[in-house]
Amino acid sequence: MKELLKELILIDSSTKEGANQAVEFCKQWLIEHDLQPNLIENNGYKMLVCEIGEGDKTIVFNGHVDVVSGKKDQFIPVEKDGKIFARGAADMKAGVAAMMVALKEMQNQNLGVKIQLQIVSDEEIGGMNCTGYLVENEYRGDFVISSEPTQLGIALQAKGVLRLEVEVTGKSAHGSRPWEGENAIVKAYRAYEKLLELPFTKESSEFYQSPSINLAIISGGEVFNKVPDYCVMSLDIRYLPGQDPDSIVQQIESISDGKVTVGLKGIPVATERDNIFITQLKPVLEKHIGGEAVIFGQHGAADTQFFAAQGIPAIEFGPSGANWHGDNEYIELESLEKYKDILIDYVKTY
Repeated sequence: MKELLKELILIDSSTKEGANQAVEFCKQWLIEHDLQPNLIENNGYKMLVCEIGEGDKTIVFNGHVDVVSGKKDQFIPVEKDGKIFARGAADMKAGVAAMMVALKEMQNQNLGVKIQLQIVSDEEIGGMNCTGYLVENEYRGDFVISSEPTQLGIALQAKGVLRLEVEVTGKSAHGSRPWEGENAIVKAYRAYEKLLELPFTKESSEFYQSPSINLAIISGGEVFNKVPDYCVMSLDIRYLPGQDPDSIVQQIESISDGKVTVGLKGIPVATERDNIFITQLKPVLEKHIGGEAVIFGQHGAADTQFFAAQGIPAIEFGPSGANWHGDNEYIELESLEKYKDILIDYVKTY
């Protein structure tokens, strides 16, 4: 499994072409190990589906091989102190490798459930072309495990995504006489400060103290000697399960006299603790880690959102690592082996 992971890492999959190459590599590896993957393409993005087992229920193993950009040397895996350092090691080629090996080891066993492996190439840019497409085309299952790095904890929830722009208008004037104008940039920032005090920002839940609000981009102004009369704020809001995104937009509109445009809306994930798939996974996990399972909520979004939109219970559950999307990204090899064994033992409970 370690060598499989290293080979996957060597593929710079930070571009569409590279991610497609990584999917093709996974397909060939599965074929060489007597599995029968089905390659699918949508809008130029490749993905594969590979199924084993039989039964009334289907568990989906979902993983992505695309990664965020990195320095050239980050695509050369370095093994040190029981870890592999590289771009994509944690997020999430390690999880993908573990799922592939788990399928290989289970393929000739008498399973009481179907396992459907999905490997996709566009999660980091939203997932619409691959996992979103698969879900729309009935590749769904009854329960979904996304092998994002979770330190072997079970992420039952994930915040929803609301990306929007707020247009703010002012009045231009000479830069030497700003009192004769109305500065749209200043006006926009004051609206942002009011936004931080809106009712939706004060709400909390079991796993989250509050929603996340990121003022990602602020664009306005043309030259030094003119009061800007137009500004656009771009906001990335991660809202809580149970919150209504339309209500959030209405609240923001109430403190701005400008146009509010929603660019992206992704629903939260909220799988229940007492779901039968979770209650079967938890004791298996606890046996392998020798302690109580950590149950938590993710701040970011993942491809689990597409299944949650169809009412399918989905979790993020993967091996231990750190620094994904940053420098010195790594995966812990011991947790990777343990993760693969947990997946296999969990499937055997059926």
